[in-house]
Amino acid sequence: MISETKTVLLSTAYLAPVEYYLLMNTHQQVIIEQHCNYVKQTYRNRCIIASANGLQTLSIPIVKPDSPKCPTKDIRIAEHGNWRHLHWNAIVSAYNSTPFFEYYADDFRPFYEKQPEFLFDFNEQLRTLVCSLLDISPAISYSSEYIQNTKPDEMDFREAIHPKKAPVTKDLKPYYQVFEHKYGFQANLSIIDLLFNMGTEAILELRPDCFGQAL
Repeated sequence: MISETKTVLLSTAYLAPVEYYLLMNTHQQVIIEQHCNYVKQTYRNRCIIASANGLQTLSIPIVKPDSPKCPTKDIRIAEHGNWRHLHWNAIVSAYNSTPFFEYYADDFRPFYEKQPEFLFDFNEQLRTLVCSLLDISPAISYSSEYIQNTKPDEMDFREAIHPKKAPVTKDLKPYYQVFEHKYGFQANLSIIDLLFNMGTEAILELRPDCFGQAL
């Protein structure tokens, strides 16, 4: 079990997976890295949801940085592709039949009706909302520079939580999913999957006794 006395280092993430919020809820301090170089094909600009046709990845388009090494905090969101409309329609299509979609829809809809400028800020605004809906209050701070060397009481998951890697927490506890009868339980999807399916009971899935040993 991960000790609650530890500090956890995380990267920014768009509607991050369940394990991201589990880690925030089981550590006393959370440091979100904002000075790392932006890396493509990570949770920084994408999330994975469960649709009627299986898993679906939603990716936020970004403005190509001027140099190969650009701090994540400086990454701007591109407006091409009508992504906000497409993302919200995909979320509605995937979750409008879940028990709690109507309960939370008005909280999320406004994020897809404005034009965010910076990816980091957009992610953090969504994270703040999700923490409020989950009723968790992690002690969040942001890196003032890139953290190269972690301290003994810090656990670094900045690059470990990744769409192409196994979850960093073992045996994530299954919960009700509306499409489970078609595909079986699909673990570690975007936190909205947990919220829309479980509602106020979502927090019960983020307790320390709901997961096994960390990597």
